[in-house]
Amino acid sequence: MTPFVRSTRELFRGFSSRAFDPPPVSLRRRVVVTGLGMVTPLGCGVETTWRRLLEGRCGVRELSPADLRMEGFDEATVMHTYEQLASKVVAAVPCGKEEGEFDEERWLHTKEHKSVARFISYALCSADEALGDAKWYPDEQERKERTGVSIGGGTGCISDILEAAKLICEKRVRRLSPFFIPRILINMAAGHVSIKYGFRGPNHAAVTACATGAHSIGDAMRMIQFGDADVMVAGGTESSIDALSVAGFCRSRALATKYNSVPEVASRPFDCGRDGFVIGEGCGILILEELNHAIHRGAKIYAEIRGYGMSGDAHHITQPHSDGRGAILSMERALEQSGLLPTDMDYINAHATSTPLGDAVEAKSMEYVFSNHATSGALAFSSTKGATGHLLGAAGSVEAIFSVLAIHHGIAPLTLNLEKPDPAFHGSFSPLTASKEMPIRTSLSNSFGFGGTNASLLFTSLP
Repeated sequence: MTPFVRSTRELFRGFSSRAFDPPPVSLRRRVVVTGLGMVTPLGCGVETTWRRLLEGRCGVRELSPADLRMEGFDEATVMHTYEQLASKVVAAVPCGKEEGEFDEERWLHTKEHKSVARFISYALCSADEALGDAKWYPDEQERKERTGVSIGGGTGCISDILEAAKLICEKRVRRLSPFFIPRILINMAAGHVSIKYGFRGPNHAAVTACATGAHSIGDAMRMIQFGDADVMVAGGTESSIDALSVAGFCRSRALATKYNSVPEVASRPFDCGRDGFVIGEGCGILILEELNHAIHRGAKIYAEIRGYGMSGDAHHITQPHSDGRGAILSMERALEQSGLLPTDMDYINAHATSTPLGDAVEAKSMEYVFSNHATSGALAFSSTKGATGHLLGAAGSVEAIFSVLAIHHGIAPLTLNLEKPDPAFHGSFSPLTASKEMPIRTSLSNSFGFGGTNASLLFTSLP
């Protein structure tokens, strides 16, 4: 052995495990939010969605056979599939040409966009609004190279996969679209946004089930903190209202089934009458920017993103452990990274999807982390999924936007359809049942996904 080759033990002798911790908060590049864009079941656009949320409107409606998106199947097969579904409620994006509706002709049904699936079109629409809000349209090549995209998704375009499988079964392989693969790949949402605007910075797509949107934002924040970019277009997108997705979630007994005749009350987070989530679709995009970069160009700043906590349940593929340890670690790590205390928190946008176990576990986890601050009534929290349903891969980013808007407007949004709170709540420790005007300096957004993946994003107002 030459004197230049040493064992790993010798090489790292004298180093403690703390030697590899990230730099302290004071030394990291600070990241702020300068633009917002969204497409949700409440409407197309941030202003429309936020207003309808605060008004107590609901984006859940009855499932129709047309929602199953079974292109190429005969009517009898479509109807048989529809009749076999136990859950017949959905939170679909309203489409049309009226104000607040998603214009399919502009974003989806064009000759130039044969490779664009619905989840990609939602991302293009939301990114367009967010970039306009941030007024970020760089012309210089250097600025484009310092701008990246981090947009993830949960399932991609499952309806295309169903149609392709049908062609295979019918021995019509040559009829398969050459755009099949580009339409189903999750990272193509980020790819299309990057191509449209010429952004040559990091091009990234997280796929972590219902935590996707939050992870995409948190990853983008770190890319800016560590100098990989100055500006990031970040969020999550989903268009999973289709026959296979709905049938699959029905078979896993995850969806609401008790309220098929009254869809608007089917999504009821934290309520004793909850029996599953309402499958939804949409997209949320945030423009994240290095603080000094934003100040130098005079950008409007909504909030600062200060903490990004992650954890794994290491327990079950779909259910959290009853002790809520994964959620606890996620929230505690976001707090630790931000340098804030639990008593500094003003509002939490809970993940609560309206499932019996998940909501109760999150409630206990919040009480554990925030203890007296929560039980004294000083901490406001809610789940906005009562109004939007569960947007799966887009949920984390849409709810992050709600958390940012709560700070920006000083309003904590309500939990819709909460009539009898879960026994986990007591006294002043209870979700908001009406929107509340209050000073909000800090907000936390939780997102938990299948596979036991958890993410918490912590936002603050600028001092």
